[in-house]
Amino acid sequence: MKNRKLISKKAVVPALLVSLLLTACSTQGQTESSSASEAPVSASAAETDKLEKTQLQLGYLNSTAHLLAFVAKEEGYFADEGLDVTLTQFTNATELSSGLESNKLDVALIGSFATVTLQSNSHPLTIFGGAMTNGHGFVIKPEYTEGLDSWDVSILKGKNVAVAKNNTDDLELQLLLKQEGIAIGEGDDEVNVVYFDSQKDAYAAIANQNIDACSVYSPYASLAKGTGYEVVYYDADIDLFRNLPCCRQVTTDTQIAESPNTYTAFERAMIRAYHFSQENHDQTIDDVAKYIDIDKDYINTEIYGGYSTSSPDPDKQGTVSLKESAVSSGFVEDYDIEPHYNTDIFKNALDQVIEQNPDDEIYQSLKTHFDTYE
Repeated sequence: MKNRKLISKKAVVPALLVSLLLTACSTQGQTESSSASEAPVSASAAETDKLEKTQLQLGYLNSTAHLLAFVAKEEGYFADEGLDVTLTQFTNATELSSGLESNKLDVALIGSFATVTLQSNSHPLTIFGGAMTNGHGFVIKPEYTEGLDSWDVSILKGKNVAVAKNNTDDLELQLLLKQEGIAIGEGDDEVNVVYFDSQKDAYAAIANQNIDACSVYSPYASLAKGTGYEVVYYDADIDLFRNLPCCRQVTTDTQIAESPNTYTAFERAMIRAYHFSQENHDQTIDDVAKYIDIDKDYINTEIYGGYSTSSPDPDKQGTVSLKESAVSSGFVEDYDIEPHYNTDIFKNALDQVIEQNPDDEIYQSLKTHFDTYE
């Protein structure tokens, strides 16, 4: 990337995260010329009649990471599937999970670490699709990097760091600090982690005199750089964090069991939105801008700049590896994730889309990835 100061790409993560790198193959790099044109896909009247429900409430965060839902709504893919989907922005994973469990939401886009934390605490949540991979990092006030050509996580020693509780970047930071032998605390050789309820709050806190750095997910890194802050690191620049699953498509155990046809139709729309995002960059940016009110250049950087990828693949192996690392490091209690991970919805939806587009390279690439890493 241009104008990026990279930390040393040494193995800085506990061994259990090695499996994350090995099992999460990137779908990044597909371009406008990578596939033939998609054939129209829409639900027939008979298929619509099979839907258990047609009105869905979807919760998302203030993040470009959730672009598949924005595109599916704006390009009419949800409507094609007979679904009337209302999108509502929330501030954190706790609000999203509460919305699901109170039946005010039917789908929520929640970070993988937050989801496994909630599942380990007996919240009846099921992951059935993906949203974003990578897209995390930390930013710091420029006075701490003045005169330096490069830096790594040790630059946070002696600093007060704002972190959104239970975000995936929270887990990443703790793993990095643990591996480097840096303690969390208030000493000169320690990192003082100050928790906030949301990413918005954590980001806003860096403007305060007593906060030196903060965690970010997309698009806050671009916003921070535009304001003059420096990036401590991007997780995509660390070898063993690359392709780390972030936001997942989540619902409750009960809802997905009661409405499989509805969630399969929902997933078909998300798969088609992924296809659109790969071939129509400018329109995708325009669609995202309707939900994330920032400069379109920032949106372009976050979506297509190499810091993250957005795919509907549930990426079970990658998420299970993340969960095992979190358990091994003592961040969450161990639990059986199998009853709370549904890959059939995505598989069936993708098979149905491919049936109507058998020669489409983008859809075939999704199938190859899913078949390999389910």
